[in-house]
Amino acid sequence: MGLLTILKKMKQKERELRLLMLGLDNAGKTTILKKFNGEDIDTISPTLGFNIKTLEHRGFKLNIWDVGGQKSLRSYWRNYFESTDGLIWVVDSADRQRMQDCQRELQNLLVEERLAGATLLIFANKQDLPGALSSNAIREALELDSIRSHHWCIQGCSAVTGENLLPGIDWLLDDISSRIFTAD
Repeated sequence: MGLLTILKKMKQKERELRLLMLGLDNAGKTTILKKFNGEDIDTISPTLGFNIKTLEHRGFKLNIWDVGGQKSLRSYWRNYFESTDGLIWVVDSADRQRMQDCQRELQNLLVEERLAGATLLIFANKQDLPGALSSNAIREALELDSIRSHHWCIQGCSAVTGENLLPGIDWLLDDISSRIFTAD
């Protein structure tokens, strides 16, 4: 029995996943996390470090790391890469001015060795705002079709209304579990 098989079996027993949520500042990462957890979203301030929430969903224990996206904090993102099963990249769909910055930061993440193999979910957040780019427009702006290194999916959503958060998370869990959990 190889090491990978042993690790898969250990993970299967635990059914515990580590999800890393990143994106530029003001993309809505903390709002998504709080909404998904059923918490109040009226008083959210910028994340100046990180938040960790442990949630139960569909029989999984999810350890979700929400890391601040300010430019001054991005160099610290690499400190959170270890053992990441899924990467959630949150995009402010209404912030057209920073799509290029968003694309560059995502591409930088995708070449990180410690994130190799992590499933990628892109939340095109703030779809409830007028002038928000569609998921397809964001797919083009971020050049998602060129990604070959990770399984990925883009999901339009609204952290404020909660629309499409669950389908995105469910896709992420399905993809991760198909890769790392073996059938008994």
